[in-house]
Parts: sequence; C-alpha cells; structure tokens
Amino acid sequence: MPHFISDACIACGACEPECPVPCITPGDIFVIDPELCIDCGSCAAVCPVDAISPQ
Repeated sequence: MPHFISDACIACGACEPECPVPCITPGDIFVIDPELCIDCGSCAAVCPVDAISPQ
C-alpha cells in the first residue's frame, strides 16, 4: 500500500532525500506518486508533523 502526504505537510523537504525511489515531488505540499511508492515508510519516519501515512 503506497503512502500518502496529507494537507498537514509543511513542505520542509525532510522526506524527499529519505525515499529510495524518486516518488516524492516537492510543491506547496509534497506529493507521493502511488505508482512508484514501494511502501518502505522511510518518509513517514522523518516527517516532523506526521503528515505521511499509508493510503
């Protein structure tokens, strides 16, 4: 199950370098491409506002 970034995202960028595949896109809030996400949870572990969860 891919992970999802909610509207609670503060666009800090902590998640993007933790992702082993290029599935996180920056923006006003960051977005995870569910087709590329391998469900490793690395991004969720570093999110300071707990905005990332399994979809």
